[in-house]
Amino acid sequence: MNFNKLAILGSGSMGTAILAGLMSNGVDASEVVASTKTQATASRLADEFGITATATETNAAANAEAVVDADIVLVAVKPAYVIEVLTQVTANLKPGALVVSVAAGITTAAMQAAVADNVAVVRAMPNTPAIVGRAVTGLAAGSRVSPEQLATASELFESVGRVLVVGEDQIDQLSTVSGSGPAYVFYFIEEFTKAAVELGFTPDQARMLVEETFLGASELLATSGKTPADLRRQVTSPNGTTMQAIAVFEQANLHELFGRATAAALARAREIAAGK
Repeated sequence: MNFNKLAILGSGSMGTAILAGLMSNGVDASEVVASTKTQATASRLADEFGITATATETNAAANAEAVVDADIVLVAVKPAYVIEVLTQVTANLKPGALVVSVAAGITTAAMQAAVADNVAVVRAMPNTPAIVGRAVTGLAAGSRVSPEQLATASELFESVGRVLVVGEDQIDQLSTVSGSGPAYVFYFIEEFTKAAVELGFTPDQARMLVEETFLGASELLATSGKTPADLRRQVTSPNGTTMQAIAVFEQANLHELFGRATAAALARAREIAAGK
């Protein structure tokens, strides 16, 4: 990967997942510095990954010190703190540095306004399967990003899954699909498991039946080369039991329901971008 030093500001689940992906892909621990809120987390990162990690709890300048000489700065703090953190570190960002934020709702224009004109920014929207190396990450480049920097950002997130480069006008829409999408899947599994319990299975039996069904169906979709509609029809025998269940879903107008749900998520993403 094309950098000599990477600084990770914020080490929650997403920052840690990306760090783990980089380490598993051969990035040297000496090339990574992290800052986090608590000393306990900094110590854990240092012990687990062998990197240098400091905490704002014990060193108020931890963020600013971490970015010194960094080619890439990954900002993995909550959206409300992104601009504040960038303001803290901007004086220490090297010319030509690439800043990448994984926060929802914070535009590249807002980030560019907080850093010097010679610093490029990229907005990234990874999802939580990054923890197991199966993320989908959307990338939107700011106006100062070179093709080489965008390639580097793509490679960074390919360490934890697949990458899709989109225009910034699509990044909020993407977040409602791949960003929020895992929660939709988990909710469906949750409700399906409750239904299995109501059919007489124990909670453990229901969980195994439902979760393995989802895992198996996903693997079949990934390897068969067929579309979801093709595979659904393959399971749905004419006048069979599955057809009756699908008919109930269709009567509930799931297509319209999914449209309403994603529209609600998109509206909230735009509210966050507006500072609400």
